[in-house]
Amino acid sequence: MDVVDTWTGQNASALKKAFRETNEGFAGRLGTSVRTVAAWSANPQLAPTAEIQRALDTLLFHAAADVKARFALLVGIRQQDSSEQVTTRRQTPAQLRLATDPHIAAALSWLESRFAWAPKSARERVTEELAALDPRAMEAQAQRLAQVTREQAAAAARRYYQAGFSQWRPYKAQVAGHVLATTVLTQDSWLDLAQPVGDGQDSFQFRPDMRQGMRLSRSVAEEAARSLAESIEKGSQIVNSEIYTLTSLDIRPGIISGGVGVIDFVEFALTLNLLESELMRSIAEESDRRPTMPIRDELLPDVTAVLDFSGRVCAGGALALTAIARPRGRGHAPDYLLLIQERSGSVLNANRRLAVIPKAFHGPMADYGEDARFSATVEREMEEELFGRTDVDSTVGEQLHADPMHPSLLSDPMHWLMDRQGSDAWRMESTAVGINLVSGNYEFASLIVIDDEEWWVKYGGQVRANWESSGLHRYSSLDTARLESLALDPRWSNEGFFAFTQGCRRLARIGGQRVRMPSIELES
Repeated sequence: MDVVDTWTGQNASALKKAFRETNEGFAGRLGTSVRTVAAWSANPQLAPTAEIQRALDTLLFHAAADVKARFALLVGIRQQDSSEQVTTRRQTPAQLRLATDPHIAAALSWLESRFAWAPKSARERVTEELAALDPRAMEAQAQRLAQVTREQAAAAARRYYQAGFSQWRPYKAQVAGHVLATTVLTQDSWLDLAQPVGDGQDSFQFRPDMRQGMRLSRSVAEEAARSLAESIEKGSQIVNSEIYTLTSLDIRPGIISGGVGVIDFVEFALTLNLLESELMRSIAEESDRRPTMPIRDELLPDVTAVLDFSGRVCAGGALALTAIARPRGRGHAPDYLLLIQERSGSVLNANRRLAVIPKAFHGPMADYGEDARFSATVEREMEEELFGRTDVDSTVGEQLHADPMHPSLLSDPMHWLMDRQGSDAWRMESTAVGINLVSGNYEFASLIVIDDEEWWVKYGGQVRANWESSGLHRYSSLDTARLESLALDPRWSNEGFFAFTQGCRRLARIGGQRVRMPSIELES
């Protein structure tokens, strides 16, 4: 699109957005005042002067193709052959997001750098995919995939990786006579760790990611474009924060250490994260044969590749079962309150599944080295997901604090805990480590136990889940029947069930009279 018949304040403002300019920057391009540009936003029907209209025409005519494409989407214009008259249509929220969201722009830029899309661009391909989507078909597929159980995913993963496990095995636990399987690959020495963390005991070294920038095959690139279009249409939250990628891991008695590099989130979202939907679709086809999954064949074909941390993108997460001591109350003796979340449909990971809380991608805030401890991620997520601090939420905006976890910035509940770190008031322990076969993610499972009842009395009313949860559920550590029913709930994510059952096993050993945990036995 090179010509606008009549300029108004509305489409002049749209051109400013297409250039991703501030009022000051756009005024400089046009040679006019900042007040004039600001007036267009306040009064969309205001017509620029003839001189400024000519300047707008010139600016649009010489704009780069991606600017013109964004402008066309912003003003709702369908471009046709030059011999045809330009027609208008109403712009959808998804089209607007594609045109203006900087995180989507980062994803497109990354796709552009990893595959030769010529003669079209990655943006044009995603635009085509978005236009081809049928919302009703998407909803029908979402309903089919929602019916896929954790047990089915575990069975499909076992069939795919049917050889080469050696000392490794997918995690299973027996509850009330039921053997419950997951896709989390682990081994005996990685389970029931009871390893204190949070005060220097977990040591991870940051090392710059030295891998060559991966080139995508056509099949992976096209699947990435399709997946990105679906995420835009569904309104999934995509934030291109930096996250850690695991390069090495050492777990021995008393030691949890390793190395990490840093990647942009979109690199994971457009590669390894594609494997989950591919696995779910293969299960929905109801085949008992070894699943056909070409993207997995390329990115994570065998157990050797799963365990080759330094040779692939290996993002991961830190998650913890939280247990808070309560004094005797109405209807209960002194116990621990256990917190379980139901994940929101807006999150990219484990959406609409049960999970422990806090749960997050392992990533830096302000210091690549200091933040490499996975316990640092857990502490940050306690602030964000439980105590309501939005300034440590990477989805809200850029991190501007030099030290986001400085004592002067902590919430009152977290300040109380940090003042008593290393005391008997509370503890954080690593309970288990695993690698999720769904997308190759590492999972650091932990247990947070607040033993001092004073904390709950003072701050229990301030515990509230953030946008990542659609519900926060509470359970008493004395209610064996409810906890048993919870463990058997099929809605658990793989990593959530892994962290929950490992946390329960540890709490049963250390909780004394405050707990009556259900029997949870490990299966080989």
